[in-house]
Amino acid sequence: MFEKAVLIVGGNKGDRNALLKAAVEAVSELGEMTLRSKVYETEAWGGVAKGPFLNQVVEIKTAYSPSEFLAFIQQIETNLGRKRDEHWGDRTMDIDIIYFEDRVIDTPELQIPHPFIRERKFVLVPLAEVLPEFIHPVLGKSSQQILEECEDKSEVWELEG
Repeated sequence: MFEKAVLIVGGNKGDRNALLKAAVEAVSELGEMTLRSKVYETEAWGGVAKGPFLNQVVEIKTAYSPSEFLAFIQQIETNLGRKRDEHWGDRTMDIDIIYFEDRVIDTPELQIPHPFIRERKFVLVPLAEVLPEFIHPVLGKSSQQILEECEDKSEVWELEG
């Protein structure tokens, strides 16, 4: 059975463009890439990381279970130099599962939908670009509605080209 996983991919250390492209390419090997947002430069969120991030939302149709998929994307992060030194700190690559179809999962290892969606403009702007009408399975609101209600004031800039 194939299911669609929606991910936010991004980082703020190293060659951000090359790392983002490498991450998206690696993720695409886990199934069929069905959607990609534009690339956005965003302010760091959470008050720990220092520099701006590049972020992109992608959707992939995969046969892997959510836990298998998580293990694969964590390996991709590690392969791209991710160190888990500081929560919400600077990083070469961060790949988070935002949605996995309309599943709701709450385990110590994995929370889907991602618990901070409605607080993060850096997720909501690209998410609303590619899936404006997708309904959050817990909030019962579309991506566009959640973005409009988001109180995050951080800047999100669409990159040219």
